Amino acid sequence: MSFTSKVKAELCSLPIKRECCLRAECYGAWLFSKCFSVKENTFVTESGPSARRMLELAAAGAGVSAELSYAVSRRQHPAYRVSLPEEQERLHMLEAFGHTGREWNLRINRGALEDECCPVAFLRGVFLTCGSITDPNKAYHLEFAAPYKNLAGDLYTLLGEAAGFQICPSVVRRQGGYGVYLKDSGQIEDLLTFLGATGASMELMQVKMYKEARNNINRKTNFETANMDKTYWASARQIAAIAAINDYKGLDSLPERLRELAALRLEDPELTLRELGERLGISRSGVNHRLQKLVELGEAILKEKGIDGIM
Repeated sequence: MSFTSKVKAELCSLPIKRECCLRAECYGAWLFSKCFSVKENTFVTESGPSARRMLELAAAGAGVSAELSYAVSRRQHPAYRVSLPEEQERLHMLEAFGHTGREWNLRINRGALEDECCPVAFLRGVFLTCGSITDPNKAYHLEFAAPYKNLAGDLYTLLGEAAGFQICPSVVRRQGGYGVYLKDSGQIEDLLTFLGATGASMELMQVKMYKEARNNINRKTNFETANMDKTYWASARQIAAIAAINDYKGLDSLPERLRELAALRLEDPELTLRELGERLGISRSGVNHRLQKLVELGEAILKEKGIDGIM
């Protein structure tokens, strides 16, 4: 089951307690279904709960009898088809929410959203028929597919007015219509909670927390690996320099303070600067300074011999 189907199934399980909200959800679902017209059309969905909810909403919210059929798509996905085959039923659906079917531009009739509680029910209905959400394990993207530009603009405005939180949707032209979408995970979480899909919202939050924890671990691991690589490279450079001194001049040619450190570094290449300092009774910075001197001496010897630098 896709994440979109899970969200729609959760929304369809919510009871509708008020008559006005029943009508508002019915209006939202049918207005964005492409069946809200005098002309006969069919709404197709892979969500069985959404298809059955549309029939129930049409009957209880508008007094209209819709038809439901089932088929399997070429991709072997379920295809539920919802329609209003009778013209009289289609006209009755339009008139129930203040439309005639002769409007030049299909818009949201705010007068059909009777009380303050109705916008959330309306938006829930809209999501059931034209909403989609990407699996949060892959990306954060929630979108409403609107068939007309003005309808997309009205939906954009209504989403921006959602009570209790702020969301900033974007509108984009799609093939055959317009998309009103969100990409911010926090805003998607808020909208799902607002619509009543609290389970889906919690799942998205958990996935987000897991991703953040994994990214933090990766960043820390990469940082530590980089530091280790830097340490090993510096150690290898020091050993190569000391080996050059030993081969061409001999460690006995070094002052005692450098000879002792050179011998210790060759004996145990994996010792850290702190550990070298503890063995010699000097500070870490003192060890680093002496090692740099050894590297300079080694590179000078190789240059004198006409050999490329250490590394």
